[in-house]
Amino acid sequence: MSSDDTAIRIQGLSKRFEIYPTPRDRLKQFVLPPLQKLAGQPQRRYFLDFWALKDVAFDVKRGETVGIIGRNGSGKSTLLQIICGTLSPTSGMVHTRGRVAALLELGSGFNPEFTGRENVYLNATVLGLSQTEIDARFDAIAAFADIGQFIEQPVKTYSSGMMVRLAFAVAINVDPEILIVDEALSVGDELFQRKCFSRIESIRASGATILFVSHSGGTIVELCDRAVLLDAGELLCMGAPKQIVGRYQKLLYAPPEQRETIRQVVRRLDAAVPAVAVESPAVPKSELAQHESFDPSLIPSSTITYESRGALIQDPAVLTLAGERVNNLIRGKTYRYVYQVQFSQSASNVRFGMMIKATSGLELGGGTSANTVRTSINAITAGTSYAVEFRFVCALNPGTFFLNAGVVGEINGEETYLHRILDVALFRVLHDSEILGTGIVDFSCSPEVQLLNDGFNSYK
Repeated sequence: MSSDDTAIRIQGLSKRFEIYPTPRDRLKQFVLPPLQKLAGQPQRRYFLDFWALKDVAFDVKRGETVGIIGRNGSGKSTLLQIICGTLSPTSGMVHTRGRVAALLELGSGFNPEFTGRENVYLNATVLGLSQTEIDARFDAIAAFADIGQFIEQPVKTYSSGMMVRLAFAVAINVDPEILIVDEALSVGDELFQRKCFSRIESIRASGATILFVSHSGGTIVELCDRAVLLDAGELLCMGAPKQIVGRYQKLLYAPPEQRETIRQVVRRLDAAVPAVAVESPAVPKSELAQHESFDPSLIPSSTITYESRGALIQDPAVLTLAGERVNNLIRGKTYRYVYQVQFSQSASNVRFGMMIKATSGLELGGGTSANTVRTSINAITAGTSYAVEFRFVCALNPGTFFLNAGVVGEINGEETYLHRILDVALFRVLHDSEILGTGIVDFSCSPEVQLLNDGFNSYK
């Protein structure tokens, strides 16, 4: 690697698998081509080529967290296995700099007949630790896994949750310079997941490089500096997580007959759009009056529109309760988010929704017109229009925020988006000189500080 700040370099990476229609064809491929060669006959192939990766290339810098996202079968896990060295590429090169710790398929690398303790020593040795180093870290590994006496039992007796607890505990306790995680954090209860994310943050803060695969757009946006979109083995685009997740979702919910067209559109899009895509400068605090207003220059440039499947969202706006259009809002007041939906096709079990997001793409909260399919609108005829309104309290601290709008319904018995627009509108929460809150959401925290002369706390 030529650049000192590059931790992972992937160049022209491709991986081909041989797919055999039947077990008999596998036997034929093993036996017949050598005989055909000896007989001077053309050698036949009894398998089909499947390219899991096609000429993938990108770099990951030291200390960077990169998310990989894509539909099932897009090549994400194959890519990670090649980076870790458990698969060999058909062509291309992968260069890594530093100790690599990987959490790939659930329990990969574990011997089911060994106990948890024995597997800890086995895996940590493979990752480059000495016996002395493992001895020194074993208690920390066991404490993080928190599986009690099961650590002395054979791994074949473990549940899936216990397996991933132990695997993750080993991976993050070897002080990795490169940590690779493949969707493993979806296993386990909420407390363990939070503990994992917290540890990933500490590893990230220490300067380690993290490569992270997830189907969760929110996780990619929250954890990653950049994101990669893979589809059918190809790298379609790479850039700011918010932009890449939006394009992934556009592709994911595209009608099958339009998917290839959308792939070409996504590939051409410049993924380097800034995450904060606001086309007007921030208003100085000194110039902000505590009155709602509408700024026509406050428009999003990061809007992503799904393909319509019989519905079309129009005219989104934020209004005061009196009906005045605004995009400069005041903390604590109630507003109306409105849009119209025109249906060009009949639809069933229809629900409407909205979402408020931070500039990073982190979803802060939203609402839906029905919480179950049973309480949704049973049938809508073609040619009708609906006015949708969500009232919300502006429980946000000063900043700029984006709005989504979406319509879901059933097509052939499966619920999907009939139309959706990401970053369709935005608003700014005005600065308040009296504000004591911190962070993004205003929880109306009320501080109280008392001087305790006796030095003891006394709460009632």
